[in-house]
Amino acid sequence: MLIVQKYGGTSVGSLERIENVAKRVAKARKEGNDLVVVVSAMSGETNKLIEYAKHFSKTPSKREMDMLLSSGERVTASLLAIALHEMGVDAVALTGRQAGIRTDNTHTYARIESIDTTAIRRELEQGKVVIVAGFQGINEHGEVTTLGRGGSDLSAVALAGALHADACEIYSDVDGVYTTDPRIEPKAKKLDYISYDEMLELSSLGAKVLQNRSVELAKKMGVKIIAKSSFSDGPGTIIAEEDEEMMEEVVVSGIALDKNQARVSLRDVADRPGIAAEIFNRLAEEEINVDMIIQNASREGTTNLGFTVPQSELERAKKAIAGFDHEFGSADYDENVCKVSIVGVGMKSHSGIAAKAFTAMAQSNINIEMISTSEIKVSMIIDEKYGELAVRVLHETYELDK
Repeated sequence: MLIVQKYGGTSVGSLERIENVAKRVAKARKEGNDLVVVVSAMSGETNKLIEYAKHFSKTPSKREMDMLLSSGERVTASLLAIALHEMGVDAVALTGRQAGIRTDNTHTYARIESIDTTAIRRELEQGKVVIVAGFQGINEHGEVTTLGRGGSDLSAVALAGALHADACEIYSDVDGVYTTDPRIEPKAKKLDYISYDEMLELSSLGAKVLQNRSVELAKKMGVKIIAKSSFSDGPGTIIAEEDEEMMEEVVVSGIALDKNQARVSLRDVADRPGIAAEIFNRLAEEEINVDMIIQNASREGTTNLGFTVPQSELERAKKAIAGFDHEFGSADYDENVCKVSIVGVGMKSHSGIAAKAFTAMAQSNINIEMISTSEIKVSMIIDEKYGELAVRVLHETYELDK
């Protein structure tokens, strides 16, 4: 079998943990598997490098930041190769460039455009374990680029797809995907299986197990992901295509909580054609991610418009909206909100799922301020102080601990 393994920052956070990873890789190699291992920087290393840069400049060049930050993964890859050599395992460390990862020209948040697997296949044919520095590639000008936070997941999935690997194992400090955050609900259960669409929703809604861009790419390339812990030997959670039988059995797969939310309410907005387009185009130009949108029916030539943005982008949203203050009566901003969501592919073939959630929230005296639905998701904006209670209530309502 050809397996791509990815080890996150906590898994390689110290020399002892790198040695632990080396033992795991050596064991998999001894079992006869061909291995490509993608590694992150040691935990805390990227933040340390960012602080170093900020010592000299509050707005350092993005090109130079890519040169700087890509070094963390190269350090880990080299150390892991050295550790494997000492265990009698032939291994070679490659940078993103040496591994053939070609990206677009966007520094600090590049997208992978293609992968030339020639060098990796040559090393595999020689019986070596290939260790690739994650999170990085090279653009058409030969310059180093990085893929953004969580980019090592993206590197691993892209390599697994390009190499037609049998599986892509993502190792972190958790042993799989849970029905919700176990720190909020101790009764949360580990899922044996979850579909790409469900995982994509949970990732985008705040679940931290996998970066959502990597799940999107896995779905596109048909890469089976197995989320595992580098500190235990459990089977983990399989993330793959929808299973029809599983869909019939499981209606709701998980509950997600996102506290990085802010609500914007524009009152008495001029009700004329194009006003919503103008406002949201302006927000888009500022690269502000708008999530849930509600517009009331027009009365006497005006309407009310409400939407949510990430809390971290609220100040920029205020500046963007200020250019339209002649188009509305007043604006209210609320940072003390959160988004709680229920997710499950089985929802599209079952009725009454949303009603069940709304009833449970009402019985717990939790007011719902905004609602957004899709075939496999129901999201609700509520007061932030009720966020964790809502998670526990919904988890119990859908019997996810059973």
